[in-house]
Amino acid sequence: MEKKWHIMQPDIESVRNIKRILKCDYITAALLANRNIISKNSLSAFFHAPISSIRKPFLLKDMDAAVRRIHTAIINNENILVFGDFDTDGITATAMLVEFLRYTGASVSYYIPHRVKEGYSLQPSHISESLIPDNINLIITVDCGSTSHDAVNTANAAGIDVIITDHHNISNSIPEACAVINPKQKDCLTGVDDLAGVGVAFYLIISLRKYLRNMKFWQGKPEPNLRKSCDLVALGTIADMVPLLEENRILARTGIEVINSTRRPGIKALCHLCGINDFSLDGEDIAFKIAPLLNASGRMAHAKEAVELLLTHDNRTAGKIAKALIDMNLKRRETEQVVFDEINNFLQRNHHMLELKALILSDKRADNGWHPGVLGIVAARLAKKYHKPVMLIAVTNGIGKGSGRSIPGYDIHAGLKNCSDLLEGFGGHSMAAGLSIKAENIPAFHKIFEDTVLNTTKEEDLIPVISIDYELDFDDITNALLNNIERLKPFGTANREPLFMAGNIKVASSKIAGGRHRSMLLKQQGSKTDRLINAIQFNVDINKPMQNRYDRMAFHVKWNRWNGSRTMQIIVEEM
Repeated sequence: MEKKWHIMQPDIESVRNIKRILKCDYITAALLANRNIISKNSLSAFFHAPISSIRKPFLLKDMDAAVRRIHTAIINNENILVFGDFDTDGITATAMLVEFLRYTGASVSYYIPHRVKEGYSLQPSHISESLIPDNINLIITVDCGSTSHDAVNTANAAGIDVIITDHHNISNSIPEACAVINPKQKDCLTGVDDLAGVGVAFYLIISLRKYLRNMKFWQGKPEPNLRKSCDLVALGTIADMVPLLEENRILARTGIEVINSTRRPGIKALCHLCGINDFSLDGEDIAFKIAPLLNASGRMAHAKEAVELLLTHDNRTAGKIAKALIDMNLKRRETEQVVFDEINNFLQRNHHMLELKALILSDKRADNGWHPGVLGIVAARLAKKYHKPVMLIAVTNGIGKGSGRSIPGYDIHAGLKNCSDLLEGFGGHSMAAGLSIKAENIPAFHKIFEDTVLNTTKEEDLIPVISIDYELDFDDITNALLNNIERLKPFGTANREPLFMAGNIKVASSKIAGGRHRSMLLKQQGSKTDRLINAIQFNVDINKPMQNRYDRMAFHVKWNRWNGSRTMQIIVEEM
């Protein structure tokens, strides 16, 4: 697919002003200007804001009602249940809240639904079949619940109070819970709409600790140090791909510092098995190594394995669970590849489908059909490959459960809202969403969703764009520049890793590493120094001829650390 190369052009005066304030090089200043981090205050906050500078959690709508109800449950020894989601955001939020409540001496348990057998969020069946028999008095949801109207009504009728903490989009009304803490509520004006689910749960325990302090609860018992919980906040925040600016950047950066200074046994075990060196974990390690392992439990088995990993204080137990997650993730990769290849081959045979604005495919096989646990990942790969919104639906017993991923410029959650009359339920964000639908409604849904994409996107929205931060000659790649780039971490949504462009590239030598990656020595013709730089391009098609000269190259540049040493390395994105 042809891609559009776009070289960003920051305001020159803004770049000069940043350079003056930070006393940094022009390239680093341009990177910051591209991210709209321009003023003295925003620069100071980006680089130096402490965790104490986050906006006041107690100002979130319904927070006061929530902490009062939880305090009552604690002192009366009521049975509290934390109900979480099965992804890394929900897993970390569940572990963090359970850990805090255990410290208070509360009678607390947790429940995470099985992704395939039960589906997403709190359902009426959970109340009637599990929570009423278990004599639960208070349910606290994390990373879910904003659309669980029927379940909350069922709980209310049974005399069970519900507190919802969530960050997903709210379609219409909110459930009639005793408290709903979701910064995306229209009348919640705190400005922290981009928090992950674990971030909202963290705001709850900050507020609860303060309320318990005011109620003299901590007399004779030291207050918990909540900075230590930031390791879990960082995992969930980075994994959920929320914008890594403002509060999220502060929480993620603090959490990474915690992980690199003192690791809980579960995280330590995962780092060891992933080959992450002590004290050197960064956001990329979380996104591409740790989070997939935690997610694998919910995709291939049950997410409670991952929760137990994060809660255990025993190194041997942590090692055993971590190894099981490694095995699950290997199985996940195999399953994902089978589904991706099947769908991709189908699209190649039915090329007319690629002319559509959206890809909506379903599988109704009773046996050996698509595994629901990998549909979101496969949808993401297809959306990236074909640059259009994708929804994959696996149908069982007449009900389809779908996972969708979108592209910049199209809000898939808003698209589902336009089709809501045909859906049994839906939820998510602008870039990722899920749904449930009766099988007979899939054809009508396909047409309406396709029309929605057609009517709300322009032709250029469906052309992938390579956004280049800066044209960077090899002569300008210095140790100081790499050190400054590292200061911009953690990278993620809204603070992407800088992407550079260079021209007239020659491959001095190359070899295939790991069966599918091209390891190279590159030089730029016409440069003053004629220097060679190590480079790697991941997941190349080894069956195609390898060129040795390129007119232009899009790349990242970073320190590659190994065995206590570091070398400069280019990561090739496009040639």
